[in-house]
Amino acid sequence: MIRNLIRGIITLLLGAVGFYLNYVLLRLDFLKTLGWSLSPAWTYAVMTILFAVLGFLVAPVSIRSFIALMRWMDSRLNRVPTHDLMSGAIGGIIGLIIASLFSNSFVTITFFGPLLAVLLSLFLGYLGLTIGMKRREDVLGFLNFIPKFRDRGDKADKVEKQKEAKSGRSRELVNYKILDTSVIIDGRIADIVKTGFIEGILLIPSFVLEELRHIADSSDLLKRNRGRRGLDILNQISKETVIKVHIHEQDFDDINEVDSKLVRLGQVLGSPLLTNDYNLNKVAELQGVKVLNINELANALKPIVLPGEEMQVQVMKEGKEPGQGVAYLDDGTMIVVDMGRRYMGQSVVVLVTSVLQTAAGRMIFAKPKSSLEKKPMGLRPTDEVNAIG
Repeated sequence: MIRNLIRGIITLLLGAVGFYLNYVLLRLDFLKTLGWSLSPAWTYAVMTILFAVLGFLVAPVSIRSFIALMRWMDSRLNRVPTHDLMSGAIGGIIGLIIASLFSNSFVTITFFGPLLAVLLSLFLGYLGLTIGMKRREDVLGFLNFIPKFRDRGDKADKVEKQKEAKSGRSRELVNYKILDTSVIIDGRIADIVKTGFIEGILLIPSFVLEELRHIADSSDLLKRNRGRRGLDILNQISKETVIKVHIHEQDFDDINEVDSKLVRLGQVLGSPLLTNDYNLNKVAELQGVKVLNINELANALKPIVLPGEEMQVQVMKEGKEPGQGVAYLDDGTMIVVDMGRRYMGQSVVVLVTSVLQTAAGRMIFAKPKSSLEKKPMGLRPTDEVNAIG
């Protein structure tokens, strides 16, 4: 209902603009130079209807852009201290007062006079705003000469300090960690939070919750189970851990992808992203957003294996190269066993030959210990068995 009302107002305003523009063109005899032979009444009707239709068509886009602008301004203003807002407002008001004094000289200029006056007001208003915020101490120091403002300022400072003392933290020092969809579905974040290694507040954006809900409602069984697992993990974190969990309602309507919204939110709040998405990790780092990658943490905590060490593994499957076998440690580390295909499904003692660290994780290359032992020369198979025995 409100959107329709605003759309109607925009339509009427642009219709009025068309009416006024036609009035200006008639005074300048601009239509006659174009060869229009319509009567003034018809030109008024045509211009008014034309601009009204244009206003009706562009109204939805204007409303969406205005709402996005307001949300952007709100997110920015929430991060600006109160003293900066006060000094900026005072500077802007002074700039507009100066602009109003100069704008009277532009009124006499035909057609371009009002436009120049508006541009001058915008320029001086913005200039006063920026100067007021940069020279905050000078502006507020000037107001401190007035006893009423000085008393109010002292009281406001005392109240703000009391609030910060009660809460134990300043608003500007809130330690947020922004969770993405992949790290929630992964589930390891719940165990990490329980250990107490993560401080601050876990921030869950509303668009991440919406994506989880869509995944949980998917017709695909695998996706549906992953989405429901993510929702269960969130409930577990919020109920069973000491760390606080907040739902952040801010959205970015001009961005479609969830990963891009996460990066933008990290830039706005100045907070790191918690993820295990490799691509999101790289994109966020390129745009100056700090990333806490769960996979990198897991790789850093894996036990260090040095070449020459022995370990007992079970060969699970064939490798890519002929004769290779593949085994896994309990933490999921892949072990490529050279000449290990013959031990498929068996437990075998191997010697580590090399360790390769990649972005995806750690890979260990090994060989069966029995293949590295030198056989005694000149023994028959039966003698070899007896020698081993």
